[in-house]
Amino acid sequence: MIKRLYNWILSWSDSRWGWLALFVIALFEASWFPLPPDILLIALCLGATAKSFRFASICLVGSVLGAALGYSIGHFLWVTPAGDPTAIANFFYDNVFSVESFNNVGNLYDKFNFWIVFTAGFTPLPFKLFTIAGGMFSINFPMFIIASIVSRGMRFFLIGWLIWRYGAPIKSFIDKYFNLLATLLAVMLIGFTALAFWLFGSGGEEEAETVAATEEVITIDEQSITEEPCETLDL
Repeated sequence: MIKRLYNWILSWSDSRWGWLALFVIALFEASWFPLPPDILLIALCLGATAKSFRFASICLVGSVLGAALGYSIGHFLWVTPAGDPTAIANFFYDNVFSVESFNNVGNLYDKFNFWIVFTAGFTPLPFKLFTIAGGMFSINFPMFIIASIVSRGMRFFLIGWLIWRYGAPIKSFIDKYFNLLATLLAVMLIGFTALAFWLFGSGGEEEAETVAATEEVITIDEQSITEEPCETLDL
């Protein structure tokens, strides 16, 4: 089944409507389609290297709109007014991802927000799981869209740039190592950002403590001056 679907996606690379197929696949991959749009993106870029960045842009627009669609599914169509899963939710639980995986993502959103969307969009994690969960758990929508644009844009434009720069020989590298490279880059970026926040945050806290201590000393000195008895001069 997956193999036939894979070959069907690749068949669009020889069609003049390949760009439209790329848009539609990217749109639905972010909400329910099982295979990533990278398959067709790579094939189209290899067939017309000079248009690599155009194809990456089409893929990005489709994927971000798909992320908004996934968010809408989770926000509006996931539970009934009584709080029970809808038929759509049960379909996803039975065929796409488990209830446990969905709830685990909800717990991650409580802690990481932007970074969990970024990681899902840039790495091989199933993006659809995170877009639907984002809507279900009502995370901040503008932040969600920004994280989707940044992560998906980095992924698709990196693929487009590699093919534009190196051509067909880079395909085997992308097939074997791109997901690993993307995961390592995401971990490094998140790690460096966390380190920067920790360093600057610590510095800010220490500066605030120093200022507070200084103000306290000044206050104490002012009280001492005020309370010190004045000597009367005998004339």
